[in-house]
Amino acid sequence: MNSLAAILASFGLLFPVAGGPLHRDALEDANARLTEQAALETNSEGAVVRLLPAAYLPFLLPQHSPVFEQVRIERRLIIRIAPQPGPMRQNLTASLPPRSAQPRYLERPIGDCLPVQSIAGVHAEGSNRLLLFLRDRRLISATLEKACSARDFYSGFYMENSRDGRLCVDRDQLHARSGAKCEVARLSQLVRVVE
Repeated sequence: MNSLAAILASFGLLFPVAGGPLHRDALEDANARLTEQAALETNSEGAVVRLLPAAYLPFLLPQHSPVFEQVRIERRLIIRIAPQPGPMRQNLTASLPPRSAQPRYLERPIGDCLPVQSIAGVHAEGSNRLLLFLRDRRLISATLEKACSARDFYSGFYMENSRDGRLCVDRDQLHARSGAKCEVARLSQLVRVVE
């Protein structure tokens, strides 16, 4: 409220009171109120300097623009390959005539990479081998590194999507729900031997 009185008093000094001349008492009263709120000081040259009340400081200080911090946006895509249900695996060989002996498969090399989008399911096989069921009905064997066990991947695996969208040998890591992390050491296609 004191700052409002000071502002009104300074406007009162500029404009005479409506309806009559400005009296000396009114002028002295206004000056007394202003000097109570604003201190007078002399500088090194002997000139009188008027210090404004603290309420004026926000208006006199230069306005600073807001400071922006650096923002970094990262995008990660985690792909989950779930185990193939039992009936789906059996459907892969359902069109073949029933035999008493187990089917035999030959391993053929297919290269070092495989498109991740083509993988429909996974099954842990043996000590360090995963069987990958592809959408085009091919069967791929993924051999894990020596220190890894295929049993850790009984519930499928997770992997971070690479830039090219492929699962490659000695590059991408497969993550199991149990916490195991393994790289694929070799990829090969399993082709059924017709007898």
